[in-house]
Amino acid sequence: MVINCAIIDDEPLAAGLLKSYAIKTPFLNLVGTYGSALEAMKELRDNPVQLLFLDIQMPELSGIEFAKILPSNTKIIFTTAFQQYAIESYKVSALDYLMKPISYDDFLKAANKALDWFSALNQISTIRDRFMFVKSDYKLIRVALDDILFIEGLKDYVRFYLEDGSKIMSLMNMKKLEDFLPHPEFLRTHRSWIVHMPKASLVDRLRIVFGEHLIPISDSYKEDVQNYFDQHTLQ
Repeated sequence: MVINCAIIDDEPLAAGLLKSYAIKTPFLNLVGTYGSALEAMKELRDNPVQLLFLDIQMPELSGIEFAKILPSNTKIIFTTAFQQYAIESYKVSALDYLMKPISYDDFLKAANKALDWFSALNQISTIRDRFMFVKSDYKLIRVALDDILFIEGLKDYVRFYLEDGSKIMSLMNMKKLEDFLPHPEFLRTHRSWIVHMPKASLVDRLRIVFGEHLIPISDSYKEDVQNYFDQHTLQ
């Protein structure tokens, strides 16, 4: 999953440091860096972002005041040199409150909170709707989650194997797909395979068997898969 974000800070050095942190964080896509909330307001009205790294003490419009007029689906991580605004930050549902000077370790921990929040939101939406659209041969194909048996990763492509025997090939990233699908209903069993676990009916020697297809369970994912089966096994 990639999160579109922006930085608002009237201190150029602080803004530059946060910018360098955002650029080297793989799941963040930095849309813009702004020197004031008013400057950001003009840009973000037409190009909204999901996440803001927001300074508090700024001229004309403070970060707290700006947070109160943002859409509820825009999440905030405050970045400030002043501790006294911490209580107010929780009133506007900030994900985190970082004290300057900010280390990359602290920045990354806060960014991961945002990633967890948006990933959970995606999963809730996916579970509720029970379908997704995938691109294949310049078309968008509706795929019901309940129709998926397993998914194979093939370099830059994935292949969906469906219950009716059909297959759909799509240009897609396996990690992005893994993050999108509800967990643990869909589990990565190997770097090249994702299995719809309620559809699994036979496990043989660290392989999940779907007819002629033998889906391997690698050491990297063995614990998650074993935990799933343990929770669904009568001893």
